[in-house]
Parts: sequence; structure tokens; C-alpha cells
Amino acid sequence: MTETIRIPELGDDTNDLLNGLNARLDDLAAKNVKLDASYDAERNLSRTFGGVVPEQYYRLGLVLGWSAKAVDALARRCNLDGMVWPDGDLDSLGYRELWDGNRLGAETDQGITSALIHGLAFVVAAQGEPGEPGGLVHYYSASNATGVRNSRTRRLENLLAVNERDEDGSPSALTLYLDGRTVTASRDGGKWEVEDDAHHPFGVPAAPLVYRPRLNKPLGRTRLTRPVLGIQGAATRALVRLEGHMDVYAYPEFWLLGAGIDVFKNADGTTMSEMQRLLGRMKGIPDDQHEDDPALARADVKKFDASSPEPHLAAINAYSKLFARETGLPDSAVAITDFANPTSGESYDASQYELIAEAEGAVDEFDPALQRIVPMALAMQNGLSEVPPEWASITPKWRDPRYQTRAAMADAGQKQLAAVPRLAETEVGLELLGLSEQQIDRALADFRRTESRALLRNLSQGDGGEVPAEEEPSLNERATAFGAMVRSGATSESAAQFAAGQITIDQIVMRPGFMPVTIRSESSED
Repeated sequence: MTETIRIPELGDDTNDLLNGLNARLDDLAAKNVKLDASYDAERNLSRTFGGVVPEQYYRLGLVLGWSAKAVDALARRCNLDGMVWPDGDLDSLGYRELWDGNRLGAETDQGITSALIHGLAFVVAAQGEPGEPGGLVHYYSASNATGVRNSRTRRLENLLAVNERDEDGSPSALTLYLDGRTVTASRDGGKWEVEDDAHHPFGVPAAPLVYRPRLNKPLGRTRLTRPVLGIQGAATRALVRLEGHMDVYAYPEFWLLGAGIDVFKNADGTTMSEMQRLLGRMKGIPDDQHEDDPALARADVKKFDASSPEPHLAAINAYSKLFARETGLPDSAVAITDFANPTSGESYDASQYELIAEAEGAVDEFDPALQRIVPMALAMQNGLSEVPPEWASITPKWRDPRYQTRAAMADAGQKQLAAVPRLAETEVGLELLGLSEQQIDRALADFRRTESRALLRNLSQGDGGEVPAEEEPSLNERATAFGAMVRSGATSESAAQFAAGQITIDQIVMRPGFMPVTIRSESSED
């Protein structure tokens, strides 16, 4: 029975809402536990009483990890590379601090895995406390969070997140997200107390991360469907039967006609053990001297060959292919025979096309949650009272679900850059060439340093005469020079004067503690 939670600081209506959400969690607990157990390979074998398999074989711990394979194979193709903002500079908003402080890439991977197991997960934005990132992004499993979705706004009206549970599985710490209000409470000695009751202008700062939603089930469905679990259960029972076969029927049988077991004796006259008889390499049985009929005096041995395990292996292989068809995996992911490695990149893509298409569809469904929550966390980090409308273009950037070689990516990128040469030195162009994010950052930084040095030499040349209009630095070049000077230690006023061409490089004033070791005129270069 669901435990009733009463928090004195909350009103009756809010307590009723809290208990209703907690009751829904309890109603779904058995289903969620089964899904978790199937993914963790803790329970994927149902006993079949009255069958041919002895009961003790069910205690051998024979399991198959196909459920985890189905989830992980898709999750590993849904990789968040980061957020992009075509209309602005994310780093100026503190995006790097948000990404690193929340381990957003790794946390999103875990959220996606949980969404694939249960059908959905929840992503939440929160204001950071002292010592924490200014904006926090948390993920909750459907086992520990639930809420009510508004079908008109397609957003959550509330969310209950269980932060801790006691030994009996009852909530001992929770957070209730309401419209403009977030309440955190915990139980101490059987009494619930509010730890924090924060009001904010961000509505309900939570969104569902949904896999495979449809009109009748807008909160998605699990990847571990009944057909998937049923096929895995049948395959596990076939594995158990194979194990029993190996114990009972894998050895050839010998029938000894005309003699008893007592003819196999040790030197001291004791009867040999069964293992000694099986391992003996040379066995001799004397004729029966008391038998009058010579045809019956000599013992006869009949051999019956061992039964082949092939039927069991064929059954497991058939189940594996059924499982692969149901989950969109290639046969090579689970089958044990009757498959061939792809002969080319095109044939490899053809073998993976269902999984690739599934990954592309999944990330499209994950987009809305991240597009709503990450800008909200950035707004909290920057002390804003709302998410600026200009941030609506901040969107997730996902890695290509196709596994391509660097050579193939570079070749395709070169062909695209040849069609649009202006992309060559942009971040997009470097992405098309297959460079990693770290390599792109380093390359762009090198480009900026090279341009800054060239601009500094250009600005520091001459004897104070007029600069021809066609050679006068552009506004963008002057801004670059100003930034280079400030980073090098120049005062803001001196940097602005130099960028405007009002002073020469040897007249730059440095801030206290800075030495102009990174600024060299032409005469000082080797």
C-alpha cells in the first residue's frame, strides 16, 4: 500500500497532488522493476513447470544479455556533441561552465539509456547553490519521477522526483516541481520537513525525454517491448535445454551385453568407480568359463553415438534472428551462425540502416526537451528572470549515427567545401572534414592568433602617415586587435587607442603585473 505523505508547510491540495503522483509511481513500480531487471540481466528466465528441463537447471544462473544489447546499441548512436547557437556566441553565456559543471554529455547519455529502458526520462533545470554550477541540469529515471502532461501546451504541469528511498523503498527525500515553485522536502524520524521552498519565473523547469511517442502514448514506450522480452525468454529456455543436453546426452553410451558391472574390478578386488570406467583406455573382459554356449560366453559391447546439440543451437540462432528483426539490429549483433561480415562500407550501412534510422528518429524526439531545459539553465546561471527570445535558436547538435572512417569523412568534406569554398575556414567547414571538437577549437584558435599577429604588424607599420582607405583595417580587424591587446595585458584604453591607430605598438600601456612579452614589433623578430 502506498505510504501517505503529509508535509505541514504545504496545503491540502498540494499534499493531495503529491500523494497522487507518489501513488502513480507505486503503480508503475512492478513494471519498471521488471524492465530494469531485464536490462541488467538479473531476471530473464521464466520457469516452465511440467516440462522436460529439471528444476535444478533454473538455478544455474543462465541468462542472455540481449535486452541490454538492444538498448545500448541504439543509445551508443545517440550521442550529444553539444549545443549550438547560430545567432550568437554560447561561450559568452557561460555555456562551457554549464557543460563541464554538469557533465552534460555523460549525464545525457545516461538519461537516454534510461529513456530507452522505460520509455521516458525527465530532465530538470535548477538554480545552483554556492559551490555548484550557477545552473544545474539533472536527469531522473521514470522509476523515481512522474508528472502530469498538459496536452494543449505539451508541457509538464508538475513533476515529482524522488531523491532518496529508505530500506523499504519508500521515499525519504523528494522534490516537487510546480508552476513557478520548487519544493524540496525530506523525512527525519517519520516527520516530513521542507528543506527549501523556492519561487522562480520559469514555470515548471522540467521536460520529458521521450522515446517513440505517439498520439495514444505521448510519453513514449519502452524499447524492451513484450515481443522483445518474449523472444529473449524463449532463447534463454533453449539455452537451458542446451545445458541439460550437454550434461546428459553429450557422451556416447555403451551397453554391455553378457556381463555385469562387477567385471570391472581394481587390483584389490574392489569394484571400479564410474569415472574410472569412463577414463580407462584399455578394458579387457574374460570369457565366461561356466557358459556352455560359446556364443554367450563372450560379452558384447554396443555403442550408441552421442546426440548432437545442433537442434538446440539452431533454435537459439533462430531466436537471435527474430530478436534482431524486432529490435532493428543486424544479425551479427546477436546471431551465432549464418551471417557474413559486410564486404564494403555501403554494405555495412545497408546492414545497419534500420538501427541508423531508429537513432535519427530518436534524437529528433529528444530535441524538444534539451532545447527547452538547457537555455533555461543558462538563464538561471546568468541571473535572468526569463529565457530571452533570441535564445530560441539554441539547439542540440548530435553526432552522426553512422560510423564513418576519417578518410571517408575527409573525402566527403572536401567535395562539399569545393562547392562552397567560403566554408573552408569556418567551424562548419572543419566539422565537414571530420575534425573533432578539440581539433576544431585548436584550429580556430591558431587562425585567430595568426590573424592577430598579421594585423598587429599591419597596424604597427608606417611613420604615422595617412593609411590609404583601401588598406585601412576593417571594424572586425580592429575588434580582433583590441581583444588581442587586452588578452596580452594592455589596458582597455590603450588597447582601444592602438586598435584605432591612434598610438603605435611601443606606446601601449600594460596593466600592473603584465609584461609585453607576447607583443613583438618587426624590429625585434629574428
